[in-house]
Amino acid sequence: MVIGVDLEGMKEVLGIWIGEAESAKFWLSVLSELRNRGTSDILICCVDNLTGFSEAIAAVFPLTQVQKCIVHQVRNSLRYVSSKDRQPVAQALRLVYTAPTEAAALAELEEFDQEWGKKYPLAVSSWRANWPELATFFSFAPDLRRLIYTTNMIESYHRQLRKVTKGKSLFPNDESLLKMLYLATCDVQRRWTMRIAHWGQILAQLTIVYPDRIKMPN
Repeated sequence: MVIGVDLEGMKEVLGIWIGEAESAKFWLSVLSELRNRGTSDILICCVDNLTGFSEAIAAVFPLTQVQKCIVHQVRNSLRYVSSKDRQPVAQALRLVYTAPTEAAALAELEEFDQEWGKKYPLAVSSWRANWPELATFFSFAPDLRRLIYTTNMIESYHRQLRKVTKGKSLFPNDESLLKMLYLATCDVQRRWTMRIAHWGQILAQLTIVYPDRIKMPN
Protein backbone atom coordinates (compact mmCIF):
# COMPACT_ATOMS: atom_id res chain seq x y z
CA MET A 1 0.00 0.00 0.00
CA VAL A 2 1.10 3.55 -0.73
CA ILE A 3 -0.38 6.66 0.89
CA GLY A 4 0.43 10.13 -0.38
CA VAL A 5 -0.03 13.57 1.15
CA ASP A 6 -0.72 16.29 -1.42
CA LEU A 7 0.10 20.00 -1.27
CA GLU A 8 -3.27 20.64 0.36
CA GLY A 9 -2.27 18.43 3.28
CA MET A 10 -4.81 15.73 2.42
CA LYS A 11 -4.07 12.00 2.58
CA GLU A 12 -4.92 9.69 -0.28
CA VAL A 13 -4.31 6.00 -0.94
CA LEU A 14 -2.37 5.94 -4.20
CA GLY A 15 -2.49 2.21 -4.77
CA ILE A 16 -2.59 -1.36 -3.49
CA TRP A 17 -0.31 -4.03 -4.94
CA ILE A 18 0.15 -7.74 -4.31
CA GLY A 19 3.60 -9.20 -4.87
CA GLU A 20 5.39 -12.40 -3.98
CA ALA A 21 8.31 -10.49 -2.44
CA GLU A 22 9.29 -6.92 -1.60
CA SER A 23 12.29 -6.76 -3.94
CA ALA A 24 13.87 -3.90 -5.86
CA LYS A 25 12.14 -5.19 -9.01
CA PHE A 26 8.74 -5.19 -7.28
CA TRP A 27 9.16 -1.65 -5.95
CA LEU A 28 10.43 -0.46 -9.30
CA SER A 29 7.17 -1.62 -10.88
CA VAL A 30 5.12 0.11 -8.16
CA LEU A 31 6.97 3.41 -8.48
CA SER A 32 6.94 3.28 -12.26
CA GLU A 33 3.19 2.82 -12.19
CA LEU A 34 2.80 5.82 -9.87
CA ARG A 35 4.93 7.88 -12.26
CA ASN A 36 2.96 6.72 -15.29
CA ARG A 37 -0.34 7.53 -13.58
CA GLY A 38 0.69 11.14 -13.01
CA THR A 39 2.74 11.39 -9.82
CA SER A 40 5.29 13.92 -11.05
CA ASP A 41 7.40 14.23 -7.91
CA ILE A 42 7.80 12.88 -4.37
CA LEU A 43 9.61 15.09 -1.89
CA ILE A 44 10.05 12.63 0.99
CA CYS A 45 9.23 8.93 1.07
CA CYS A 46 8.77 7.24 4.44
CA VAL A 47 9.41 3.49 4.46
CA ASP A 48 10.03 0.66 6.92
CA ASN A 49 13.44 -0.46 5.60
CA LEU A 50 11.92 -2.30 2.67
CA THR A 51 14.32 -4.45 0.67
CA GLY A 52 15.34 -2.77 -2.57
CA PHE A 53 13.21 0.31 -2.06
CA SER A 54 16.02 2.87 -1.94
CA GLU A 55 17.42 1.61 -5.23
CA ALA A 56 14.00 1.69 -6.86
CA ILE A 57 13.13 5.19 -5.67
CA ALA A 58 16.49 6.47 -6.92
CA ALA A 59 15.76 5.00 -10.35
CA VAL A 60 12.27 6.51 -10.74
CA PHE A 61 12.27 9.60 -8.49
CA PRO A 62 15.98 10.43 -8.11
CA LEU A 63 15.40 13.68 -6.18
CA THR A 64 13.29 12.03 -3.49
CA GLN A 65 14.65 11.87 0.05
CA VAL A 66 14.07 8.60 1.90
CA GLN A 67 13.21 8.49 5.59
CA LYS A 68 13.36 5.03 7.12
CA CYS A 69 10.89 4.51 9.95
CA ILE A 70 12.53 5.07 13.33
CA VAL A 71 9.99 2.87 15.12
CA HIS A 72 10.79 -0.08 12.85
CA GLN A 73 14.50 0.57 13.30
CA VAL A 74 14.15 0.44 17.09
CA ARG A 75 12.12 -2.77 16.88
CA ASN A 76 14.70 -4.35 14.60
CA SER A 77 17.49 -3.34 17.00
CA LEU A 78 15.69 -4.85 19.98
CA ARG A 79 15.54 -8.21 18.20
CA TYR A 80 19.23 -8.60 19.00
CA VAL A 81 18.79 -7.65 22.68
CA SER A 82 17.99 -9.97 25.59
CA SER A 83 14.68 -9.37 27.33
CA LYS A 84 16.29 -8.07 30.53
CA ASP A 85 18.15 -5.35 28.61
CA ARG A 86 15.39 -4.25 26.25
CA GLN A 87 14.05 -1.41 28.38
CA PRO A 88 17.41 0.30 29.05
CA VAL A 89 18.51 -0.22 25.43
CA ALA A 90 15.24 1.28 24.17
CA GLN A 91 15.71 4.25 26.50
CA ALA A 92 19.27 4.75 25.25
CA LEU A 93 18.11 4.63 21.62
CA ARG A 94 15.39 7.16 22.39
CA LEU A 95 18.14 9.67 23.22
CA VAL A 96 19.45 9.17 19.69
CA TYR A 97 16.28 9.84 17.69
CA THR A 98 14.90 12.56 19.97
CA ALA A 99 18.11 14.60 19.83
CA PRO A 100 17.61 18.19 18.62
CA THR A 101 20.15 17.95 15.78
CA GLU A 102 21.84 15.28 13.70
CA ALA A 103 25.20 16.10 15.31
CA ALA A 104 23.70 15.60 18.76
CA ALA A 105 22.08 12.36 17.60
CA LEU A 106 25.42 11.04 16.34
CA ALA A 107 26.98 11.90 19.70
CA GLU A 108 24.24 9.93 21.45
CA LEU A 109 24.82 7.04 19.04
CA GLU A 110 28.50 7.05 20.03
CA GLU A 111 27.44 6.92 23.70
CA PHE A 112 25.12 4.04 22.88
CA ASP A 113 27.95 2.23 21.09
CA GLN A 114 30.28 2.64 24.06
CA GLU A 115 27.66 1.38 26.50
CA TRP A 116 26.09 -1.44 24.51
CA GLY A 117 28.21 -1.99 21.40
CA LYS A 118 30.34 -4.83 22.71
CA LYS A 119 27.31 -6.72 23.99
CA TYR A 120 25.02 -6.03 21.03
CA PRO A 121 27.19 -5.11 18.02
CA LEU A 122 24.44 -5.85 15.47
CA ALA A 123 22.13 -3.31 17.11
CA VAL A 124 24.76 -0.62 16.67
CA SER A 125 25.89 -1.61 13.17
CA SER A 126 22.30 -1.53 11.93
CA TRP A 127 21.96 2.13 12.95
CA ARG A 128 25.26 3.05 11.36
CA ALA A 129 24.47 1.23 8.10
CA ASN A 130 21.06 2.89 7.78
CA TRP A 131 22.00 6.29 9.20
CA PRO A 132 21.84 8.35 5.97
CA GLU A 133 18.17 7.40 5.57
CA LEU A 134 17.35 7.38 9.29
CA ALA A 135 18.64 10.93 9.79
CA THR A 136 16.64 12.66 7.03
CA PHE A 137 14.07 14.07 9.46
CA PHE A 138 16.72 15.98 11.44
CA SER A 139 16.77 18.57 8.63
CA PHE A 140 13.25 19.70 9.50
CA ALA A 141 11.37 21.41 12.31
CA PRO A 142 9.26 19.41 14.83
CA ASP A 143 5.90 19.51 13.01
CA LEU A 144 7.37 17.91 9.88
CA ARG A 145 9.60 15.56 11.87
CA ARG A 146 6.57 14.07 13.59
CA LEU A 147 4.94 13.45 10.22
CA ILE A 148 7.85 11.65 8.57
CA TYR A 149 9.92 9.90 11.23
CA THR A 150 7.57 6.94 11.42
CA THR A 151 5.19 5.07 9.11
CA ASN A 152 2.36 5.31 11.66
CA MET A 153 0.07 6.82 9.02
CA ILE A 154 0.09 3.68 6.90
CA GLU A 155 0.15 1.38 9.94
CA SER A 156 -3.12 2.97 11.07
CA TYR A 157 -4.56 2.37 7.61
CA HIS A 158 -3.44 -1.28 7.77
CA ARG A 159 -5.26 -1.72 11.07
CA GLN A 160 -8.47 -0.52 9.43
CA LEU A 161 -8.03 -3.06 6.63
CA ARG A 162 -7.38 -5.90 9.07
CA LYS A 163 -10.77 -5.29 10.65
CA VAL A 164 -12.43 -6.48 7.44
CA THR A 165 -9.96 -9.21 6.45
CA LYS A 166 -9.35 -10.96 9.78
CA GLY A 167 -12.62 -12.85 9.54
CA LYS A 168 -11.58 -14.43 6.24
CA SER A 169 -9.17 -17.35 6.60
CA LEU A 170 -8.77 -17.83 2.84
CA PHE A 171 -9.30 -15.82 -0.34
CA PRO A 172 -9.88 -17.80 -3.54
CA ASN A 173 -7.57 -15.52 -5.54
CA ASP A 174 -5.74 -12.19 -5.47
CA GLU A 175 -8.59 -10.42 -7.22
CA SER A 176 -11.07 -11.27 -4.46
CA LEU A 177 -8.66 -9.92 -1.85
CA LEU A 178 -8.08 -6.73 -3.83
CA LYS A 179 -11.82 -6.14 -4.16
CA MET A 180 -12.28 -6.39 -0.40
CA LEU A 181 -9.30 -4.11 0.27
CA TYR A 182 -10.58 -1.60 -2.28
CA LEU A 183 -14.03 -1.42 -0.70
CA ALA A 184 -12.51 -1.09 2.77
CA THR A 185 -10.18 1.64 1.48
CA CYS A 186 -13.10 3.60 0.02
CA ASP A 187 -14.71 3.53 3.47
CA VAL A 188 -11.49 4.62 5.19
CA GLN A 189 -10.88 7.50 2.76
CA ARG A 190 -14.38 8.86 3.28
CA ARG A 191 -13.33 9.56 6.87
CA TRP A 192 -10.16 11.41 5.84
CA THR A 193 -11.79 14.83 5.74
CA MET A 194 -9.23 16.86 7.70
CA ARG A 195 -5.86 18.17 6.61
CA ILE A 196 -2.67 16.98 8.30
CA ALA A 197 -2.27 18.81 11.62
CA HIS A 198 -0.22 22.03 11.40
CA TRP A 199 -0.13 21.72 7.62
CA GLY A 200 0.37 25.46 7.11
CA GLN A 201 3.67 25.41 9.00
CA ILE A 202 4.72 22.15 7.35
CA LEU A 203 4.06 23.48 3.86
CA ALA A 204 6.02 26.64 4.66
CA GLN A 205 9.01 24.47 5.60
CA LEU A 206 8.71 22.38 2.46
CA THR A 207 8.49 25.47 0.28
CA ILE A 208 11.76 26.76 1.74
CA VAL A 209 13.57 23.41 1.44
CA TYR A 210 12.24 22.60 -2.05
CA PRO A 211 11.65 26.04 -3.66
CA ASP A 212 12.07 24.79 -7.23
CA ARG A 213 9.90 21.70 -6.84
CA ILE A 214 6.75 22.99 -5.14
CA LYS A 215 4.37 24.71 -7.52
CA MET A 216 1.57 26.33 -5.56
CA PRO A 217 -1.71 27.10 -7.41
CA ASN A 218 -2.38 30.75 -8.16
